[in-house]
Amino acid sequence: MKRALLLPVLLALAGPALGQGANQGANQGSGPGSDQGPPAEAGWVTKRVAQLQALDKVTARITVLDANVNQAVTFGTLSITVRACNARPPDEVPDAAAFIEVRDSTAQASAPPAFRGWMLANAPAANMLEHPVYDLRILDCR
Repeated sequence: MKRALLLPVLLALAGPALGQGANQGANQGSGPGSDQGPPAEAGWVTKRVAQLQALDKVTARITVLDANVNQAVTFGTLSITVRACNARPPDEVPDAAAFIEVRDSTAQASAPPAFRGWMLANAPAANMLEHPVYDLRILDCR
C-alpha cells in the first residue's frame, strides 16, 4: 500500500529528470548545448548561473560554486559544466533543476563523464554524482 502511494510522489519530483532522460540518447553527438531544453514540465524559468555545493569527502571541505551555463568550473579533480539551469517562478514552490556534466581529470580521456544528467535541488537523491571522493548537488539557479 505504501509503495503505491510513494510512486506518484517520486514521479512528480523526478518529472523534469525523467522527461529529459528520454531525449538524452537522441541528442547525444549533436554538439554541446543539445540538452539545454527546459525540463519537461511547464513552469520552469531559464537561468544563467547555477549555485552548486561540492563536498570533498576526504577533507570534509564544503565549497559553494557559482557556475555560469556552458562554462566549466573545477573542484578538486572534477571539471563541472552546467549545460542548463532552470528555476520555478517566484509564485511557486522554490526548486531548481540543472543539466550537469562532470568529468574527472584522473580518468582516462576516453572514459565517459563521471556524471551527465539532471540534478534537482528538492530531490538531490533522485539523480546524483556517484564518486568515491566528491559529492555534488544543485542549490539554486539564478
